[in-house]
Amino acid sequence: MQKLILLGLATVLSFSSCISKKKYDMLQTDLDTKQEEISKRDLELNRYAERLADCERREASLQGRVDNVQTQVQIREEQIQDLKKQRDQSVQAVGDLTVLSQGANNNIGNTLKQLEGKDKYIRLLQNAKSKADSINLALAVNLKQVLRDGIDDADVDIKVDKTVVYINLSDKMLYKSGSYQITDRAGEVLQKIATIAKSRPNLELMVEGYTDNDPINSACVKDNWDLSVLRSTSVVKALQETYGIDPNRLIAAGRGQYNTLASNATAEGKSTNRRTRIILLPKLNEFYDLLDPTKIPE
Repeated sequence: MQKLILLGLATVLSFSSCISKKKYDMLQTDLDTKQEEISKRDLELNRYAERLADCERREASLQGRVDNVQTQVQIREEQIQDLKKQRDQSVQAVGDLTVLSQGANNNIGNTLKQLEGKDKYIRLLQNAKSKADSINLALAVNLKQVLRDGIDDADVDIKVDKTVVYINLSDKMLYKSGSYQITDRAGEVLQKIATIAKSRPNLELMVEGYTDNDPINSACVKDNWDLSVLRSTSVVKALQETYGIDPNRLIAAGRGQYNTLASNATAEGKSTNRRTRIILLPKLNEFYDLLDPTKIPE
C-alpha cells in the first residue's frame, strides 16, 4: 500500500514538474517578446525625442528672426518719426521765410552793400600789399647790386621781411673791437646805403644795434644795452653828418643782447649776434595813404 502511495506521489510530482517547465518556457518566450517590444518602443522614443529637439531648435531660430524683424520695424518707425519731425521743421522754416517783412528785406540789402564795401577794401589791401612787395623787392635788388662790389657777402645780409627791407651788418666790419667807433671800412658800406636812401626819400631808416651776451663795463659803456644804443647812434650820426641823410628820416635803437639769431654758446654764434641792422621803412603817412578807403580802385 505504501508503495502504491509513493508511486502515486512520484507520478504526481513528475507531472507537476513537466507542467512547470512548459509554463516557464512560455513565460520566457513572452518575456522575450515583451523585451523586444520595449526595445522597439525605446528606439521610437529616441526618434521622437530627436524630432522634438529639432523642432525646439527651429522654434528658437524662428523666434530670433521674429525678434530681429520686430527690432527692425521699431527702428524704421523711429526713423519715420524723425523724418516727420524734420519735415515739419522744414515746413515751419519755409513758412517763416515766406513771412519776411519788408524791413528784413531792407536789412538784407544793407548787408549786401556793406559786403560790397568790404570787398572793395579787401581789394585795396591786396593792391597795397602787392605794391609794397614790388617796391621792397626792387629795393632789395638795387641794394644787392650796389653793395655787391668789394664787400664780403658774409659781412652783409640783405633780406625782405614782410613789409620792410633790412640789412644786417657784422660788427667786425662796422666797429673796432669792443667799441662803438666806426671803422674806415664801414664808411664804404654806409656811403652806398646812403646813396640808395637819397634816391628814395619816401623811406625812413631805423638803425638797430645788437650785442652778444658777454658782459661789458667800462668808463664809457655800462652794459650791453648801452653798447647797442651807442653803436646804433654812431651809425645814425655818420649817415646824417658824413653822408647827408635828413635826420628826420633816421631812428636809432638798441636791442642789447636779446633777439638773437644764433646761440651764444659758441664763438660763431656770438659773432652772428653781434650785428647792426638797418631797416628801410615806408613813411607812416605814405603807408596810410595806401590804405585810404577813398582810393579804393574800381
